Amino acid sequence: MVDFRTLAGKRTYGDPCGIARALDVIGERWALLVVRELLLGPKRFTDLRAGLPHVSPDVLSQRLRQLEDDGVVDRRTLPPPAASQVYELTARGQELEPVVLALGRWGSRAPFPDGYEPLGMDALVLALKTLYRPDGADGLTGSSFELRLGEQRFAASLQDGRLEVARGAATDPLATIDTDSGTLQRILWHGHPLTTEALTITGDQQAAVRFLTLFPLPE
Repeated sequence: MVDFRTLAGKRTYGDPCGIARALDVIGERWALLVVRELLLGPKRFTDLRAGLPHVSPDVLSQRLRQLEDDGVVDRRTLPPPAASQVYELTARGQELEPVVLALGRWGSRAPFPDGYEPLGMDALVLALKTLYRPDGADGLTGSSFELRLGEQRFAASLQDGRLEVARGAATDPLATIDTDSGTLQRILWHGHPLTTEALTITGDQQAAVRFLTLFPLPE
């Protein structure tokens, strides 16, 4: 049984090691997945619920409060006419991106859970960053692509061995890939052929096909 101590109403490992102190902040269940959902930008509570459909509203609220208290997440209200309340990562929270991607690479070697359940939208886009293989991108460096996944747009650019992904339309993309998240996952990782009516490529077809081969699962 894990020996948690309590400090000022908060559970703690009581271990001075930096790893233990990090887990005091993000080790609670769902906490790191909340960080994952915010890496690509601010979200409303309802958007977080959509990306984490198996967490209860009460638990999600609790995790958000804890992450706010620890300086990982901030909350603000958008200006009118939206006036919606959104959650976003602080600068400290953004520093967790390489941690999340490294965990994704490590976890991608594990078997898929029984039954097929598509990844959430942000989890899918971050999986591209996790699995990106720059050694296959010769000739594509400096290129950008636009992913249209339903109503959402993501700009993906290949820069100096890195894949950068941002929410929103790409500027002057080499090609645009228009599909839904489930179809894209089946094509990338479940052997579904590219020749499907559920996927449309405009622009440089050959470059887009090469782009889609840059995210293989580890052996």
